[in-house]
Amino acid sequence: VALQYAHKPGMAEALNRYLAEKCREFPGKVSGLATVFPGEDGAGRILREAFESGLAGLKLHAHVQCFDMNADEMEPIYDCCRSNHKPIVMHVGRQPKSEAYRCDLDRICSAEKLDRVLRDYPGLRVCVPHLGFDETGAYRTLIEKYDSLWLDTTMVLTDYFPLPEAVDLKKYRPDRVMYGSDFPNIPYAWDRELKCLLKAGLPDSDLEWVLGKSARSFFNLNP
Repeated sequence: VALQYAHKPGMAEALNRYLAEKCREFPGKVSGLATVFPGEDGAGRILREAFESGLAGLKLHAHVQCFDMNADEMEPIYDCCRSNHKPIVMHVGRQPKSEAYRCDLDRICSAEKLDRVLRDYPGLRVCVPHLGFDETGAYRTLIEKYDSLWLDTTMVLTDYFPLPEAVDLKKYRPDRVMYGSDFPNIPYAWDRELKCLLKAGLPDSDLEWVLGKSARSFFNLNP
């Protein structure tokens, strides 16, 4: 699954055309997610056209795009995804932070805000990367509350982040957790998280969900 995001208005359409082309170039091997910049003119149209071109969902990154997920400008985006049965991978956890980000992440990112989105848009499928770090407990509660919410494991299992305690995946709902790699933009070996995941003590049936079945369910992928 290839993810991209526009960091300013006016570039999403070109990015979507490029990724749709790559998906056609490698049929059955690449599933691409669209991008749109929240609040830009014609956001709903841009997203609809991206889905018509074959893109399989949407990637949003609040840290880079500086959107508030409860703002009015998000309505056409959520409506378009829900009406087209397309999922959103939405980085709205507060971590990892960077001095390069130009917005107050504590103000725009919270599990409480996402709770409101999932309540107001029933059936809208959302995946939050990094298990929602640094509110992992709150996001773990949300996947018990909503069947439309998934979490991915990216970078959280590798001892890379300064977590107060190790993540215990045995406490999570396995059908709503998926392995995430962030490859190739990771600061360690590509298989480090996979090795940590295999040491997590999960039963084989749960590992099957985390390593494949959850993603196939979320993205509507054929095995």
